[in-house]
Amino acid sequence: MSRPIDDVSDPTLEQDDRFPSGAWEGYYLEPGSSKRFQMELHLVFRDGTLRGDGRDSVGEFLFNGTYEKESGKCWWTKRYIGAHDVAYQGYNEGRGIWGVWELSLAHKGGFHIWPRGQGSGDGQEVSEEADLPVLIGAGNEELRSESLNRSESVND
Repeated sequence: MSRPIDDVSDPTLEQDDRFPSGAWEGYYLEPGSSKRFQMELHLVFRDGTLRGDGRDSVGEFLFNGTYEKESGKCWWTKRYIGAHDVAYQGYNEGRGIWGVWELSLAHKGGFHIWPRGQGSGDGQEVSEEADLPVLIGAGNEELRSESLNRSESVND
């Protein structure tokens, strides 16, 4: 798989320590399961855009999205090559990005990703419901439609 950028020393990359370009890792949670499904990622943060690629137990995927340095909010689409898309939205509070993924209204769960080598925060309890950041607007259809519109616009 070709990388969106090979030289992470590029001075146009995001300089905020919360959004380092390069190798990331993490997991997502499936509804009804306590298992953490591992992900390997290579992400590029530049001028509010997020691009990347990776793989997990489902297969290889591409990332395309946005982030806000000031608020730490992030939105992206994870596009499995030759398969389906998954919408992600989350928040970076300095220990990686936490949030929720959504395949459909009935199929969604939590996730956590972090820069490789930073540590996973394994000592913290995580569940698909409990750690959804308030900013996501769970139950707020206006915010939900805004985030879906953001996801659609990054796919164009």
